[in-house]
Amino acid sequence: MGRPRTTSDEAILQATARAIGRYGPQGVTLAAVAQEAGLSPATLVQRFGSKRGLLLAFAAHATETVRLPFQRAREDHGSPLEALRAAVVDLAAGVSTPEELAGSLGFLQLDLTDAEFRRHAAEHALRTRDEIAALLAEAVAAGELAETAEVDRLAHAVQVTYNGALILWALTGSLPLAAAMRDALDQTLRPYLGAPGA
Repeated sequence: MGRPRTTSDEAILQATARAIGRYGPQGVTLAAVAQEAGLSPATLVQRFGSKRGLLLAFAAHATETVRLPFQRAREDHGSPLEALRAAVVDLAAGVSTPEELAGSLGFLQLDLTDAEFRRHAAEHALRTRDEIAALLAEAVAAGELAETAEVDRLAHAVQVTYNGALILWALTGSLPLAAAMRDALDQTLRPYLGAPGA
């Protein structure tokens, strides 16, 4: 039998996220990820084949785990709208500086120019929208949003708000990101609020 893995793929992909935040996907190297993970570059080659293989695994993992912030938010908040606010803030938790966002935007270049990466990015976007729509539907059922709210259209607007708020925060940065995200989300939802204090 082979030796057991002492570092999980999950830990390696978390190290990959940190390295991408520092160097961007174009500038990151297997050596940088290996150093972040406490491994040798050869170990990464054995597991993922190449830098491209590692980045594709990272993209696939992001898509597979996109539901987790929404699940955590549901567990922590009884209000669907408060769960949505928390989930949206959690989605942006990996970004604390404009430079880290630049790393994510560098990944967007891969998503737009490489079909394999684009498939992962498109699925990630669809799953995110579905999770947003589910919480919005729960908010309508709970009376937090008006019954006339068109959940699918509003989910699209919330997703656009999230992405736009990230960019504007990176450029202007007058508020902490979590506060800027909540403020932008509340502005998008305000016309649809149902019960007072929702």
